[in-house]
Amino acid sequence: METIVIVGGSKGIGNAIVKTLVETKKVINISRTTPDFSHDNFTHHNCDILKDELPIIENIDGLVYCPGSINLKPVSRLTLNDFREDFEINVIGAVKAIQKYLDALKKGNQPSILLFSTVASKLGMPYHASIATSKSGIEGLVKSLGAELAPTIRVNAIAPTVTDTELASKLLRNDKMIENITERHPLKKFLKPNDVAVMAEFLLSEKASSISGQVFEMDCGIVSFKI
Repeated sequence: METIVIVGGSKGIGNAIVKTLVETKKVINISRTTPDFSHDNFTHHNCDILKDELPIIENIDGLVYCPGSINLKPVSRLTLNDFREDFEINVIGAVKAIQKYLDALKKGNQPSILLFSTVASKLGMPYHASIATSKSGIEGLVKSLGAELAPTIRVNAIAPTVTDTELASKLLRNDKMIENITERHPLKKFLKPNDVAVMAEFLLSEKASSISGQVFEMDCGIVSFKI
């Protein structure tokens, strides 16, 4: 049975990926919060990705890094520390996990790394300066590592639009905001965590064995179309 390590699998998209994979994979979750979830194929390590030593794991077939942030402010109100904190959780945490588990991944079966960007890295959006900067760093990391680690390890990312998670709750806090978000997307919808989990499952699988160095925009049309 393949082993997938998920950093940040206790909530939101990460938790949806855990639940999607756990029936057929051994899933190891690393996060600060213990998930309200149990399964024979599931193991949890309580760990702060930025502060703690990561657990030793000998063999890994897939690594998924899910932590992120939504820190939306006008640039005049963003502090340098806001930029640093967003970069730490989005980029430095991912690099730390990849460096820690690189040797274990090299022992894996068609190993794969999956990271997360955002549609705001492609679509200029007000108040997204800090998060767009950090996630653009993730996209550069995907391209660079994809080239460096080929042909042994594939590296890809998903760039979702607004997804119905706790992290995005401030954007979806009332019916009017939900209506506005829905209308902004040409497909007249936004994402559910399971939508992203299904894409993650595909990118980690042998069905995606020819795909590396790519950033997949799950945008409900907001980046791709002008209508």
